[in-house]
Amino acid sequence: MPFSPYINFTRQEWAELRNSTPLTLSEDDLQELRGLNEDVSLDEVVEIYLPLSRLLNLYVTESQELFRVTDTFLGKPVAKVPFIVGIAGSVAVGKSTTARILQALLSRWPDHPRVDLVTSDGFLYPNKVLEAKGIMHRKGFPESYDQRRLLSFLADLKSGRAEVTAPVYSHLIYDIVPNEAIEVAQPDILIFEGLNVLQRSDSLGGSRVQVSDFFDFSVYVDANEAELERWYVNRFLKLKETAFQNPDSYFHHFAELSEEEARETGKQIWHDINLPNLRDNIAPTKDRAWLILKKGRNHAVQQVALRKI
Repeated sequence: MPFSPYINFTRQEWAELRNSTPLTLSEDDLQELRGLNEDVSLDEVVEIYLPLSRLLNLYVTESQELFRVTDTFLGKPVAKVPFIVGIAGSVAVGKSTTARILQALLSRWPDHPRVDLVTSDGFLYPNKVLEAKGIMHRKGFPESYDQRRLLSFLADLKSGRAEVTAPVYSHLIYDIVPNEAIEVAQPDILIFEGLNVLQRSDSLGGSRVQVSDFFDFSVYVDANEAELERWYVNRFLKLKETAFQNPDSYFHHFAELSEEEARETGKQIWHDINLPNLRDNIAPTKDRAWLILKKGRNHAVQQVALRKI
C-alpha cells in the first residue's frame, strides 16, 4: 500500500469532528457569503466548515502561545503576528466562498475576533503592464503576478508591522484600481486566497522564498475537471445576465451574446485559458496543502484529507 502523508476522511467522519462547536451563522448570513451559482447549505457549514473552524482555532491558539514563548526567549516585546491561512484551487471551484465562510466562522471565536481576507488578485500586474509584457492572455498564470510585491506584503505581516497595505482589484473593470489600497492592521488571522498561492516562486531569479512559506495553514479546494468546466460555464452564463450588463464592465461586449453563443464562449475560455492553468500550475500544488477539500456535484464536499506530517 503506497504511503500517503494525509489522513483521509469521509464527509460523515469529518463532520463528527465538529465536537459540539456551535453554529454561529444564520441562513441570512450564509446567503451573503455564497458565490455565484454556489448553493452552499447550512448542512455544509455544519458538517464541513465547523470542524475546520474548530481545527483552525486550535492551531491559532497554539501558534499564539508559541510566538509568546519565542519572544520571551529572545527577550523581545511580544509582537502581534497574524496566523495566515492560504486557500488555493481552480477558477470556479469556490475558493472565495470557502474563504468568506471561514472568515465569518473564525471571527466568532473569542480567541481571534479579527479576521481579515485578502485575495491574490490585487497582486496581478495592471493591465497596461500585462499588455506591455505581451501576456494579457496569460492573466491568472504565475507570471502575471507581481511576486515581489506579494512576498513583501506577506513578509511585512509576519514581521509584525503595525499596518500593511495591499492593492485593490476590481472584477468589474478587470484591472487594479488606481490609488486604492486595503489596509491590514495586525489581524489575529489573515486568510489569503488565490489561484497560485501554493506555487513555488521560481520566477524570482533564484529566490528560495515561497509565498506558502508565510502560511501557517493551507487549504486546497479540489474538484474534477468536468465539474469545474460545468461550474465555470454556468457562472459565465449567470454573469452574462448580471455583471456583464453593466456598461462599465470590461466584459460588457459579452452581454449581447445568445445563450448558446455564451455557452460556447465560456467553454472556449475554459479550454484555452483556465484548464491549461489548472493542469500546469494549480493542480500540481494540491499536495502542498495541509488540508484538501474534495468537492462533488453542487459544490458539496465529499472527502477531506488532512496532512499528518
